[in-house]
Amino acid sequence: MSVNWSAIREEFPALANWTYLNTATFGQLPRAAVAAIHRHLAHRDELACSDFLSWFDDADRVRELVARLINCQAADVAFLNGANVALSLLIGGLDWRPGDRIVTLQDEFPNNLYYPALLERRGVEFVETPWERFYESITPRTRLVAVSTVNYSHGFAPPLEEMARYLRERGVLLFLDGTQSVGALRFDAGRIQPDMLAVHGYKWLLCPNGIGFMYVSPALRERLEPAVVGWRSHHDWRNVDHLHHGAPVFAASADKYEGGMLATSLLYAMRASLELMLEIGPEAIERRVRELATLTRDRLRGLGAQLPDCDSPIVSARWEGRDASLLARELKARRVLVSARHGNLRVSTHFYNHEEDIHRLATELRPLLP
Repeated sequence: MSVNWSAIREEFPALANWTYLNTATFGQLPRAAVAAIHRHLAHRDELACSDFLSWFDDADRVRELVARLINCQAADVAFLNGANVALSLLIGGLDWRPGDRIVTLQDEFPNNLYYPALLERRGVEFVETPWERFYESITPRTRLVAVSTVNYSHGFAPPLEEMARYLRERGVLLFLDGTQSVGALRFDAGRIQPDMLAVHGYKWLLCPNGIGFMYVSPALRERLEPAVVGWRSHHDWRNVDHLHHGAPVFAASADKYEGGMLATSLLYAMRASLELMLEIGPEAIERRVRELATLTRDRLRGLGAQLPDCDSPIVSARWEGRDASLLARELKARRVLVSARHGNLRVSTHFYNHEEDIHRLATELRPLLP
């Protein structure tokens, strides 16, 4: 079935005034997501929050949507306010010993660098390796690999299934930050089998900032205790008339990591965005995203750009003698939004973009280049 991309584009009002090619920084909110927040706030006023337990029933329905999107069980999903929370939970919950090793890839997003680097004071070795040397960087002392599904700066996408299988055979935990791909590219947790996947939804999942999710494998849940403990930590927390007093007994499901209240307004927005994307279909979205990214690469090469050999929604380009940050500012002044990261002009198209956006980018770029 063909998709009416022009009709879908109308659901994103910001696109009427901007040539928006910057989803790797922020995804645009569909009208349905904004309306969902307004409906929830009006509902709060109508019932004076007397039905607040039903909000958690609705949150569980969002878990089911997430599970459909990434092919896992709803019990594997916990909500969080940023991908850094998931990695901090994982690293903070492991018993590190001097000589242990954490491996990541060069040029990773700071989330995957900062906490591992802090462990060096405890004798834990932290290795940043180019992809070409990744497998030789895995030693018997390696306990964790933390990488992004797509690099935020240059768009490299490692072969996740191959990587995960290699690490699993050696007993190495795999943490994936899917913030820069989930929602644009399909992710199959059942096939890849990471130990943990974290996704902040404000980019390719088209959610407000401050809401995301993590997938935690059943095996990891058995050994990883919650780091944040609150009134929802006890498995019987819904019995609000007689809340448990004493040490909590954790549930087996991933929601044991949430601890307290959820950002319910943002969850209703996430629900609306997920419903839209699931209705379009993850396969159709990925096909559209890849087509637009390929067209973008072709147009930028035609303007003399140097591009890495990557196949992802993030397109990074360089021109000798041209400052990427200055180019991004010049384009913004022309109402064309891209970004600059580490000397790269970063262009990121989502399914709501169309070919005319890429044509306008090229038209506005041409006079700025040699």
